Amino acid sequence: MPVCAYNSMFNNDPNIPRLVGNFPLLPLRTKTRGPAYVLPQPSPPVPANESPDPDSESYDILDEVLSLFRANTFFRNFEIQGPADRLLIYGILFLSECLGKIRPHHALRDATKEVLNTALDLNFAIPGDPAFPLNQIYEPPRDRQDAEQLRQYLSQVRQELASRLLARVYEEDGDGKPSKWWLSFTKRKFMGKSL
Repeated sequence: MPVCAYNSMFNNDPNIPRLVGNFPLLPLRTKTRGPAYVLPQPSPPVPANESPDPDSESYDILDEVLSLFRANTFFRNFEIQGPADRLLIYGILFLSECLGKIRPHHALRDATKEVLNTALDLNFAIPGDPAFPLNQIYEPPRDRQDAEQLRQYLSQVRQELASRLLARVYEEDGDGKPSKWWLSFTKRKFMGKSL
């Protein structure tokens, strides 16, 4: 077991992303409207509950958030090694919030309603807001325009993460109940924080 948490492989990306404050606006593989550059869909298509190969051009930071979520939730400390780690932290905290909304007895329809309502809620704190829990490691946006762009990007991230999480927690060929392996992480708090 490593002594420190797993960092993002997108920190080593030679294409430097646009930063708002010190939060990266990385490309996403999504159909949700927003300011993110859209990556191509994988060819051949992969099932909704799987991610493309990490070497694929379709692999994005949200795939990485989902793959590192369970391993990183065991850590209370996280050393930031680049801008992509800030998005990784935000994604893990958002996944924790979404998993907290899913109950063991929820059918897919009930869970979808709860999780998508959380994702679609536009009253969430962004870096620089007093209610944002990690202001000590995030810089606030320069101006109102940057703040609005960051809010739109995070809304796009939240919606896409929510839909990908639901596809993994409720597998297509499953019994209609949420995966106990995912729900076992509902009580864990990454870095002792929550959004």
